[in-house]
Order: sequence, then C-alpha cells, then structure tokens
Amino acid sequence: MRLFLYFRRVFQVGLVVACLASPCLPQEPATWRTELATWRSEHAVELQKPDGWLALAGLEWLEPGDTSFGSASDNKIHVPAGGADHLGILHLDGTRVTLAPPAGGFPPGLLIDGKPAQPQELHTELGNDKRNPRMTIGALNVYVVQRGDRFALRIKDAKSAALVNFKGLKWYPLNSSYRVTAHWTPYAPAKTITLDRLVGASYQLPVPGAAEFTLRGKRYQIEPVLEDPSVAKLFFILRDTTSKATTYEACRFLYTGFPSNGLDKAGELVLDFNQLENPPCAYTPYATCPLPPPGNRLAIPLPVGELRYHE
Repeated sequence: MRLFLYFRRVFQVGLVVACLASPCLPQEPATWRTELATWRSEHAVELQKPDGWLALAGLEWLEPGDTSFGSASDNKIHVPAGGADHLGILHLDGTRVTLAPPAGGFPPGLLIDGKPAQPQELHTELGNDKRNPRMTIGALNVYVVQRGDRFALRIKDAKSAALVNFKGLKWYPLNSSYRVTAHWTPYAPAKTITLDRLVGASYQLPVPGAAEFTLRGKRYQIEPVLEDPSVAKLFFILRDTTSKATTYEACRFLYTGFPSNGLDKAGELVLDFNQLENPPCAYTPYATCPLPPPGNRLAIPLPVGELRYHE
C-alpha cells in the first residue's frame, strides 16, 4: 500500500511539473462529442433559416438621393420576384436613410418590423445590423446596412437558390487536442481595434483582453473583439495555414463565453478550435465579413472545425 501511495504521489508531482512547463489540455468532458455534434447541427439550421445567410440574395449600394426598389424593371434596385413591382423609395442624405412610398402607396403586405409600412427613417448601426428595421413581404426580407461611410440595401430571399440547393456542411474530424485552456489577460484600459472588411470598409470594436495558449509545445496569443457588451460572448476572427487549401481563404470565426473570472480579471478561457466556423462570406458573395487582425493570423495549421463550403 505504501509503495502504491509513493508512486501515485510521484505521478501527481510529475503531472503538476509538466503542466507548469506547458499548460495542460482541459479534460475532455464526457458529453463533448455529443455537444459538438449538436452544435454542428444547430449551425446548419441557423444557416437555413428563411432570413439566414444562405437566403442572402443581394447587396445593393445606395447613392445620395432617391433609389427606388422592387421587382419591376424600372426600379434602380431590383429584388427577386414574389414581393411587389414597386416596394418603396429610399432616400440617402448624408448619414440618414429614409423610406417613402412609391407612386400608388406601399403595397399590401409590406411590413416593417411586423407592422404595416409607413414613411420613416431607417435606423442603422455601424458594424451591428441586429436592430436595423426589417422590411418583409412574401419570401423577401430587406434592410439597410451601414459599412463605413457607405450604405446598402441587403436583400434576403427565403427561396434563394443557395438555400433551396443547400447540400450540407463539411467538417474536419473531431480532435480533442485542439481544445485548449488559455490564460486570459485583461486590458486596462480597454483597447480598440479597427477591423477591415472584404468590401473595403472598416469599423472599430473593443478588445477586452488577450488569450494566451500552448499548442504543440509553442505559445500563441490571440485577441477577441466584443460585438455586443450586453451578450457574454467573445468573438475571435482567425486565419491559419489551412486557409491555403482546405478552409475558407479569408478567415474563420470562433465564439466563446467569457473567461472564468470575467473580462476584467485574469483567468482561464477554453478555446475549442473544433468550433471554428466559416464566416457568412464563405456561403454568399453578398456578405461583408471582417478580416482577421494581424495578431490573429497564425502561421500554424488548425486542421479542425469547418471546411470550405465551395470547392
């Protein structure tokens, strides 16, 4: 018995020393594989929603002054058939976009955030479209977005070819060695970073801190942005060397919860790279995705997570 206790103590001390030299991987939870399978299924369901990214059918940039939109050929912006010939007139004046009815009034069935359409200003937020008013009719869902100092009409169609022809997503096999515990270092004061988009516009978001982790014996540091301070979620925009052949060229996204002690204190943060997902731009040419900041462009492969959607 004493000999058993001795060897167990030696093993425990050796494990502690090893972890101090190179932070140990977090223990794989018993439900880890099941939870990841569920997450993958939910990710595919989100993409296939009537207003999901696969429904995105157009992104039309607005010019100062009036812009008519509808399915008829005499509109400046053409939307897919199934809505109405003339939906409305957008007026861009500086940073203000307003909606007016077409000749003959708004078509029956046109709703704005669920209510019958009325002339109004269409509020936009720079870099955040969640609260922008949605105009819906039939299978269409359209709204104005702001990218830098430019404005565009985003068009979603629940009957889009991309949505109708969806054949599923492709993934690397699960690999628990790419599930690591990172050390969280908060930034005080907070840092702000400028993110470039594929369309050329840029925007700024707060960076609350940095996550430092060890992978294959080497240490790396990456920074997340905070998209919405009211939501306990960190957003990592990453690129690794798999982008040259097997994953989306521009970047992939990783979302996590907050660190163990919150954003303002040092703590730990689990980074499961098996949850790397494609940005919307991987599915449609009409998205305006951010590009990874220089520090998040890793010179190593992360052969886990989502593969390229288009070959």
